[in-house]
Amino acid sequence: MKNQLKKIAVFTSGGDAPGMNACLRAVVRAGVHFDLEIYGITGGYQGMIENNIHLLNAGSVGNIIQYGGTILKTARSKEFMTPEGRKKAYNNLKEIGIDGLVCIGGNGTYTGAMTLQNEYGIPCIGCPGTIDNDLYGTDFTIGYDTAINTAMDAIDKIRDTADAHNRVFFIEVMGRHSGHIALNAGIAGGAEGIFVPEKDNEFADIICTYEKKSRTKQFSIFVVAEGDEEGHAFELAKKFQENYPETDIRVTVLGHIQRGGKPSANDRILASRIGAHAVKALVEGINGQAVGIVNDQVCFTPFETAIYHKKEINENLWVMNNILTR
Repeated sequence: MKNQLKKIAVFTSGGDAPGMNACLRAVVRAGVHFDLEIYGITGGYQGMIENNIHLLNAGSVGNIIQYGGTILKTARSKEFMTPEGRKKAYNNLKEIGIDGLVCIGGNGTYTGAMTLQNEYGIPCIGCPGTIDNDLYGTDFTIGYDTAINTAMDAIDKIRDTADAHNRVFFIEVMGRHSGHIALNAGIAGGAEGIFVPEKDNEFADIICTYEKKSRTKQFSIFVVAEGDEEGHAFELAKKFQENYPETDIRVTVLGHIQRGGKPSANDRILASRIGAHAVKALVEGINGQAVGIVNDQVCFTPFETAIYHKKEINENLWVMNNILTR
């Protein structure tokens, strides 16, 4: 051990993601392995401000690996964005004697952790918990695999009714600033077109493809990331209807169904690896960074890079999808 940690705290923040509980379990049990006192903060940064901090042990995280959501709850805290709020949070941590923080969440969680460490020097390590898969420094984020499988399952079911009624469906998935869910769920679901924020003018390309297929195929599935620059699913469906007034068009917004449900095996394993290595990193004196898995190897990325370096969609997958949908 390169430093003498005695007490660390763990919390989940921002949008929930399947696998957060698996990550929490790994953090607590790895902490026990290293003879640390582990504290859970309920309610993210707001819980830190309100001193909603309690001692955990190995039994506290028993029988949770299979559950979605987070037993520590989560919240977005406007108060923590103020210097006064962060001062309250730090004072509560200091009073208990917290030596380090494991922060499970997305971009906003990392930003809060970086700010807290910069202002008060408390060592922080991030664990990428977000279904959007938009954090730089890891191939996959916790919850992403479950989310795309949930979306794929929904697309499969919608495809059945689209086929039965010869309808065109626009299916909106999550991804305000990222098209990872749309691209991968769309490919897995055999969608004829995919709309993502990272690409422009998909509508014109999709119309061209649709023109070629409309004589032989009576139904189509289009997957839309909610943050696509050409509009949400309802707007795109309206635009499509204007081009094809005779077509029977429907819209389905999957919404928060993608956040819930039991985490997949991949997400449970990913979360366990990341959580355990987050604690090991703090013990070894590593801080101010996020844990990730790249090419199946554990790696660390500074918070600033993880937050501000854009993670692009896989260009090869985008090209391949355009070939397969011809």
